[in-house]
Amino acid sequence: MERVRSRVIVHGGVQGVFFRDTCRRTALDYGVAGWVRNLPDGTVEAAFEGPAEAVARLITWTRQGPPTATVTRVEVHEEPLEALTTFEIID
Repeated sequence: MERVRSRVIVHGGVQGVFFRDTCRRTALDYGVAGWVRNLPDGTVEAAFEGPAEAVARLITWTRQGPPTATVTRVEVHEEPLEALTTFEIID
């Protein structure tokens, strides 16, 4: 099973709407490791590592996010694997 890593930057109304916590729970449900954090410019940044199909599903999820989010754009960057094994919210 091919493992991949993607880093995403999510733009829009994505802070203060439980985006990070919902992303963490969704990643765990999908079997994806990584991290998620708020950036000072109002975006959310996340790194996802895991099976290619699961990472793709999580990227698709970020395009909508939780019900209270308003996502306007998602940047996706492919990166080398770092062999992450957990998913955490970075403050």
